[in-house]
Amino acid sequence: MPNYRALLLGRRLTTEESHETRISNPIALAVFSSDALSSVAYGTQEIMAPLTAAVAIFGAGVLGWSWLVALGIVGLLLVLNVSYRQTIHAYPSGGGAYLVAKDNLGEVAAQTAGASLLIDYILTVAVSVSAGVSAIVSAFPGLEAHRIFLAEGIIAFIALMNLRGVKESGLVFSLPTYGFVICILGLLLKGFWNVAMGHEVIAAAPIAVAHLEGTSKLAAVWLFARAYSAGCTALTGVEAISNGVTAFKEPVSHNASKTMTWMVALLGTMFLGITYLTNHYHLTYHPDAAETLLSQLTRLILGGAEHGFAKLVYLVTTGFTMAILALAANTAYADFPRLAALHARDGFLPRQFTSQGDRLVFSNGIFILSIAAGILVLLFGAKEDHLLPLYAVGVFLGFTISQTGMVVRWFRLRGKAWQMKAIINGLGAVVTLIVMLVIAVTRFAHGAWIVILLVPIMVATFFNIHRHYIRVKSILAASRVDFVGPRRNRVVVLVSGIHAGVVQALNYAKVIAEHGEVEAITVDFPDEHGRDSAALEKLRSDWPRYCEGIPLRALRSPYRKVVEPIVHELDRMRLVEPEFTITVILPEFVTGHWWANLLHNQTAWRIKTTLLMKPKTIVISIPYHVEPLVE
Repeated sequence: MPNYRALLLGRRLTTEESHETRISNPIALAVFSSDALSSVAYGTQEIMAPLTAAVAIFGAGVLGWSWLVALGIVGLLLVLNVSYRQTIHAYPSGGGAYLVAKDNLGEVAAQTAGASLLIDYILTVAVSVSAGVSAIVSAFPGLEAHRIFLAEGIIAFIALMNLRGVKESGLVFSLPTYGFVICILGLLLKGFWNVAMGHEVIAAAPIAVAHLEGTSKLAAVWLFARAYSAGCTALTGVEAISNGVTAFKEPVSHNASKTMTWMVALLGTMFLGITYLTNHYHLTYHPDAAETLLSQLTRLILGGAEHGFAKLVYLVTTGFTMAILALAANTAYADFPRLAALHARDGFLPRQFTSQGDRLVFSNGIFILSIAAGILVLLFGAKEDHLLPLYAVGVFLGFTISQTGMVVRWFRLRGKAWQMKAIINGLGAVVTLIVMLVIAVTRFAHGAWIVILLVPIMVATFFNIHRHYIRVKSILAASRVDFVGPRRNRVVVLVSGIHAGVVQALNYAKVIAEHGEVEAITVDFPDEHGRDSAALEKLRSDWPRYCEGIPLRALRSPYRKVVEPIVHELDRMRLVEPEFTITVILPEFVTGHWWANLLHNQTAWRIKTTLLMKPKTIVISIPYHVEPLVE
């Protein structure tokens, strides 16, 4: 039989082979930067949307603010680059904002940073995939009715690739990432060549100025803040490299910081270039427009792109834009499982998140991320416009906490040039805090309130999980003191009829019973006259032949329940004989097919599930194979 698991995921890797999963800088750039780099496809567009809507009030001159907004965002990007490079060298074990906060600000700050980033990674998958589907639907309108199906399919594909390992997913996703970067840089070169050579391109006509008398300066500030907060979606994913430092080849800090610089350089260049040319050509954007801003700009730079080579370049650029938007979710898949594993390692998420699968990846984190993102896609109809208002609040909260933690670290450790390092991180903390507040205020009514509410709920949940683990650990430790020596054992065999499986269970009961303290119990449903059922009479008549000397006792159940009478009787036995440990033996059928097993043992499963919660009770299943197992 073919090994389908190996076919899908690849061969299993031993722990000693973990070094083979580390990735080179070019692949790391594709893995950890696809989210940030892809944001240039809609970053300028998000800035232009509120500015275009305000033209009727402030006049066409307001469109020029987009250039100032872009410069401010790139300035913040440079500050984050220097700050996160310091974080990478200070914490080469990865973890980013979570470990920085845990080490310098305490558990509350760490869990807050972790919660905000986990939420942002889920939104990254939902937004990126939805944006990719929107690009596909723009090119093929007939697929509009299948948006959700396409989005869920893309999520499943990315999850599968990541289950194969970070290295394999990086190889697969490198082509769209580098293809997109080459296309955008080539497009910008052509655009600036047109500008330098004075080649006029048919562009949108400038909108006539229509200033409104007495317009409040406060309204202008609010508009600029809205445009700035919208454009800051271009900075999501910047922290990804600092969270995944351990995925790099040695020396990890050097390679990670180098890749960080390349990502910032490419992101800043493409973002500023697109924004400048958008201003030059007087382009505008309305959220309901059928064509994206990048598509408009591409057509203008290429001179229409209606035929020949220009059309081919346009289609290739559009194709790579679709691909990177859809696959930008891979950045979240690289970081969400690692961050969840750090939380779980510290006891703030279920321990299962620390488990690594056959390919040395945190499989449970990948599954949870896929399910959560899939639910968001379903709820919001795979429309990124509906999801974007929730975006960026969490990541800037993580930025702020991380930078603040680094400032505390420099004051605590001091060392070489610590004052300058503290100033850099302090500037980053102040700026990202201001941006976070702007985003929270300007987008609060549009959905940001959901994230603002969800973060403290998740933090409270994390601490409840942590308290549970601490409580269980203390109970287990105390149980060593409570141990008072061997206990007496009473064995109870649950039967419903006579067959080979029951005889095996009775024989096993005699082996483990002490001093003959064993009995069989059955549950009987009396008839309408209150008499024992015919099934019980038949069992009693056959019992002496097969019982192995074990007494049989029937529990009457007038309400036709099976589990409840058994549980009540065992409770009574524990109360009457507290010095005994009760061992319950359950004979169970095992068939040769998994689907056939679903037809049996449901009552046994309910009994085991219920008795699991009872103290001083042990449940043993005795399997009886009624047909050969399928290999």
